[in-house]
Amino acid sequence: MKRKHKHSKNVAKGAPSGFVISLMVHAAAFMLAGLLVVFTVHQKEEKKFIPPKPVDRPKMQLKKPRMQVKKSAKPRSTTRIVTKVKRASMPDIQLPEMSGMGDGLEVGGIGFDILPDLTELSSPFGASFTTGSDLQGHFYNFNRSRSGRKIPMSPSQLQEIIHDYMKGDWRKSILSRYYRSPNKLYTSVICIPTMMSELAPTAFGEENVEGYCWAVLYEGELVYPEDITFRFWGVSDKFMGVSVDDETVLFCAYQNYVRVAFGDVWQSKDPKDMAYYFAESRARPSDWITLKAGVPKNIKVIMGDLDGGLVYHILSVEVRGETYPLDRTAGGPTFPVFRTSEISQDVQDEIYSNLYPGDATLTNGPIFRDYISETSEAESSVTPEPQPLEVVKTVDKMRLWTALNGKTVEAEFKMMMGSDVVLENKKGRQIKFAESQLSLEDQDYLQLINPPDFSINWMNKSEQISNPPAPPWSGGISRPLRMFNFTFGVKIQPKSSSKTYNHDLKVEYFAIGDEIDGNNYVLLDYQSGHFNPANFWDKEFLLSGDPVKLQSMAYRGTAPVRGTRYGGYLVVITDPRGEVLEYKASHEFLYEKLDKLRKLRPNNHFNRDVERVIPARPTEDSRGSGATSFSI
Repeated sequence: MKRKHKHSKNVAKGAPSGFVISLMVHAAAFMLAGLLVVFTVHQKEEKKFIPPKPVDRPKMQLKKPRMQVKKSAKPRSTTRIVTKVKRASMPDIQLPEMSGMGDGLEVGGIGFDILPDLTELSSPFGASFTTGSDLQGHFYNFNRSRSGRKIPMSPSQLQEIIHDYMKGDWRKSILSRYYRSPNKLYTSVICIPTMMSELAPTAFGEENVEGYCWAVLYEGELVYPEDITFRFWGVSDKFMGVSVDDETVLFCAYQNYVRVAFGDVWQSKDPKDMAYYFAESRARPSDWITLKAGVPKNIKVIMGDLDGGLVYHILSVEVRGETYPLDRTAGGPTFPVFRTSEISQDVQDEIYSNLYPGDATLTNGPIFRDYISETSEAESSVTPEPQPLEVVKTVDKMRLWTALNGKTVEAEFKMMMGSDVVLENKKGRQIKFAESQLSLEDQDYLQLINPPDFSINWMNKSEQISNPPAPPWSGGISRPLRMFNFTFGVKIQPKSSSKTYNHDLKVEYFAIGDEIDGNNYVLLDYQSGHFNPANFWDKEFLLSGDPVKLQSMAYRGTAPVRGTRYGGYLVVITDPRGEVLEYKASHEFLYEKLDKLRKLRPNNHFNRDVERVIPARPTEDSRGSGATSFSI
């Protein structure tokens, strides 16, 4: 009989029943946990934003502030004094003052300082930019058609054209048939002193235009901040007319037959008409004009030349009730010129150089604009702007030297002995170091105080300019006139090897002129630039400027010659510390007054102390002994 097994049939063979049961229990537990996770995780519903109810706030009644502005007031000008410190760690860089003198010259990647173009300021006909209260001028050439084609024209024909223009209520359509320069000039003063007629088209950039049969038309506003009653006084060679609100108020001409021809356009009713002499003509007063405070009227001034030669156009102002000084030569009063702003010192110089003393004054009288300057009109002469004060940091001879091993010594540099540096301390004891054993800062300092020697070669090249052709009606008579274009420059080359001198040096040159009829000097040209001797050790460094026009002339064949001629130069080389390394000068006083010379600008006149002065002015001898001093 067989024995029965003790285990149940449902138990797996070979596995303990407790282990199997444990596995089944854990599996069931994991399944239950998974079901709970799956069915209990759900996505929350987003809450909607409900804005709060608006809050009522009490409103405050605000009043707009009211500020009372004085109509005749002008913002007070401010003056700043700037101190510039030159540091040894970088080269001195001169920034341009204002726009203009053309592009800087560039050699071998070295850039040059750019100076403002001041030559355009030296024309009494105006400048190419506006200051806001000036008159705008257009140049007309009646020898050419509107398209620029050459056409026949005579003084008598031009006289008829100007007559018809003024008679026809100053309508531009009469002038529009003839050539008008695209260049405009802006002026704040009507004062063209005695000069060659050819200078008028040149001022407007018309170099190839004849010096006869031309006119300039100025237009602008006539306004004054207070009630004023005044009249114009004018002289002209060859003609000048003035209109206010297109009504002619004045006409001047050198020749009597021209004045008669314009008798139906305007006639003076004043008993003082033709009583006083200005320039070389009898002056004419306009009608009295009254302006209400701040109420503008338009003004037009047309001036020109009929047959070439000398020209002048001066418009002055007499305020009713004012008294004026008497001219010692001509006996009449000296009135202030008509102006719409203060006249800059540069323009004053250009006018004074050809204005006879007593003809007019440039620095007093009313200024026709809609505000009154806080500067008193008696002191309204514009002086050059203050220049920044330059303070140079100089290195004390006794300095702290540092070796590469960290040792230091306070001493003064004495000399180089080959590759060794000889120093001297405060006790007078000399110490010798190998240059290579000094710090990099000390080695750089040794470069600065041991620059190479330089060869300085001044250049001035002149080319005579052909005189303009004489007008067809001159009868072959020409006035003494010589014109030259001068180009200035300097060549610099190290005399010895400078490969190790790796510092930018500044080069400046000043070209100087002499007054032919005076005792003063003129700054003709100024240029500056930088170069590194390490890059120019085997070649020349060249610095030059644009051509400068010099002119000498006499009003008549019997009159003395006036003008400017070439007079000398100064070349200065300075290092990054501002120390002058070398210079070369035609006159030693130029270098002695270098600080003053640096404050001047081209066309400025100065004396031997390098102080700015007005140019030499014409005298009675300048008229010429054979001339009729005053036309009738």
